[in-house]
Amino acid sequence: MAKPLMPQATAVWLVENTGLTFQQIADFCNLHELEIQAIADEEVAVGMQGIDPIINGQLTREEIERCEADSANRLEMAKTDIPQPVARPKGPRYTPLSRRQEKPDAIAWILRHHPELSDAQIGRLVGTTKPTINAIRDRTHRNMPNLRPRSPVELGLCSHDDLAQAIEKGLKAGRQPRVIEPLPEEPMDNSLEPFAET
Repeated sequence: MAKPLMPQATAVWLVENTGLTFQQIADFCNLHELEIQAIADEEVAVGMQGIDPIINGQLTREEIERCEADSANRLEMAKTDIPQPVARPKGPRYTPLSRRQEKPDAIAWILRHHPELSDAQIGRLVGTTKPTINAIRDRTHRNMPNLRPRSPVELGLCSHDDLAQAIEKGLKAGRQPRVIEPLPEEPMDNSLEPFAET
């Protein structure tokens, strides 16, 4: 069932201007019956301006009168021909500038700890591109010496649930983990003589 716009303010108006029961108002506004009682007792929403759901097109006068006549009836939202907003689909989301420089750290962490994830899954989780992922995998990324692998959940780039679902999907697909070669170690300079005390 659709919820009314600004449910508490709508409840204030319904308490002040109708003979509906607390339960009817609570069901319509998706609030608890005790909240409605507290509004009526002026313990909650004191001074709040009520919003008329009839003017907003959420209820009709006939619907209110029908429910006032029988307390067993429940208010139903009025049908509207106004297009309703559509929930934003999952996809690339805006990442603040301060967080963008942490994406390579998250990619390095995922490549190290969860090599079963595909590049597309990593791209969706972190919000990055395949060339960036490949550059970090091949160690050709411009900021490679400064990367510190950190969890994308810790960095706030994705939720723990999203990461867990991606890992589960990667394991179900039976992807073979890609082998990541360790960083080459620099040879030690043995030409220095041991420190001698004088």
